[in-house]
Amino acid sequence: MSTDKSRSHLLKSGGIVACGVLSSRVLGFLRDVILARFLGTGFLAEAFFVAQRIPNLLRDLAGEGAANAAFVPVLLEYSQKRSKEHWQECINAVLAWSVIILGIITVIGMVMAPWIVRMIAPGFAREPGELQLTVDLTRIMFPYLILIALTAFQAGILYSLNAFFAPAFGPCLLNLAMILSVWVAVFFSWPLAYTISFGVLIGGVWQFLAQWAALRRRGVCWQRPATLNHEGARQIGKLLLPRLWGSAVYQMNVFIDTFCASLAFIVGAGGIAAIYYANRMIQFPLGVFGYALSSVTLPSLSKLAQEGDMAQFRSTLFFALRNLMLILIPTALVMAIGSRWIIHIVFQRGAFDAYSTNITSQVMFYAALGLPFFGASRILVSAFYALQDTKTPVKTATACLVINAVLNAILMFPLKVGGIALASSIAGMVNCLLLWTALKKKIEK
Repeated sequence: MSTDKSRSHLLKSGGIVACGVLSSRVLGFLRDVILARFLGTGFLAEAFFVAQRIPNLLRDLAGEGAANAAFVPVLLEYSQKRSKEHWQECINAVLAWSVIILGIITVIGMVMAPWIVRMIAPGFAREPGELQLTVDLTRIMFPYLILIALTAFQAGILYSLNAFFAPAFGPCLLNLAMILSVWVAVFFSWPLAYTISFGVLIGGVWQFLAQWAALRRRGVCWQRPATLNHEGARQIGKLLLPRLWGSAVYQMNVFIDTFCASLAFIVGAGGIAAIYYANRMIQFPLGVFGYALSSVTLPSLSKLAQEGDMAQFRSTLFFALRNLMLILIPTALVMAIGSRWIIHIVFQRGAFDAYSTNITSQVMFYAALGLPFFGASRILVSAFYALQDTKTPVKTATACLVINAVLNAILMFPLKVGGIALASSIAGMVNCLLLWTALKKKIEK
């Protein structure tokens, strides 16, 4: 494929994913505005966001990131060098393993929910009612892990087929389900936090069915595997193990931030909710552009790596990075400078008062400083995965985990909840620089 055609394909595919992610982010934005109105940054908000975060701590670990890292390169290799029957057998074996492992994790998570909540949010132990509510919501939402992980697995298959529409627009269904659940709870006067939690489960089912239907249209159907000991499954497992640690490191960062934010006597009340709302604002441009480009770049770079065309590999990588930085750098400046105004306009109504605006805008200001680095890291990590190197990103992420933990402990005292966000931004910058330095050596040999 020529350079112009490759770039045209990348931008076209990126455009499809960006439109899907944009639609999801707009609905997610509406969802968060509604949640802020009815939950604010108080008791119910903190309990719901911690409970939702617990299965999400495992989502990237068992699902989305791991799927892209391990499934896409191997499935692309199978589609190009093996028969369709071998390709289908590989998919069936991986699906069977996913169901077994995720089922076990879900059962353990629901049983261990009280201990997990105490570990992640120790500050809740001071309020028995908040602790019990969080445990209840955690148990309701934990099966979402199975649904979203299998959805991500199906999305990885679709990416390997260069089919981006269903994976891009699937998350819209989760946001719709949560929005509808809020209004159902208000209309029927049902318990708000419990109803939204069931809405998360319904959204997970919708997402799974949407990806499943897209695969059926392409002739992919699930069957009982002839054997679990499949060569392709073993190959994916080898790629997956270091990626699992990399995801675990990322989730440990989230755990550290949640742990620190739950210490209201240090960072002030509402820290967990403030981080959630500010993060949703940061994830809007990062998701629309960073996720879109990294998702479509991975299959392209994987193909070029298998062909040994490193010149085109470098060209495609730099093209993706340049286009992403043209968007994220000015966006970060606007979000940092206008953080208070943006949060006030978007969220301040109902239960979300002036105090909520103050703490959330602080978090958003410091988080916006790391936005370009978070986006660039996604592209760089995709390049490592395309080269079937899942170890280097793990090493850099582990180093930055330590940096984030140390900076959290230092900065949360003078800057309160804003210090937690600044620690993450600094760690993100260091991670990006380490990835860039390592990748340069790898692709310029």
